[in-house]
Amino acid sequence: MNKLKSGDKVVVLTGRDKGRESNIEKILADGRAIVKDVNIVKKHLKANPNKGVSGGIVPMEAPIQQSNLALVNPRSGKADRVGIRVHVDEATKKVRRERFFKSDGEAVE
Repeated sequence: MNKLKSGDKVVVLTGRDKGRESNIEKILADGRAIVKDVNIVKKHLKANPNKGVSGGIVPMEAPIQQSNLALVNPRSGKADRVGIRVHVDEATKKVRRERFFKSDGEAVE
C-alpha cells in the first residue's frame, strides 16, 4: 500500500518547486507521481495531422519522486509523515490497512 494516493494534497520538499502545495493527479508504477502545476517542463511536440495534433512547445507536468513529496496534514496545515496501521477483523479474518499521520496519530481521510 502506497502512502500517497491520487487526489492527496501534498507539499514538495526539495527541488525548484520546494514549498509548493498541490494535488496528486496520478501515481506511476515506478515510484513517481504527477502533481498538478508542479515540475513544469516544456515538451517539443511534432505535428500529427492524422490525430489532429498541432506541433509546438507545450508546457506539461513531469513526474516527481514520491520521496520528495509529503502529505499535508489538514489539522496543522503543515507537511507530515504518514504511517500504515493494520487492523484485523477477528470474526472474518479480513485485514484492513489505514494511513495515519505520524505527528498526531489521526487517520488520513
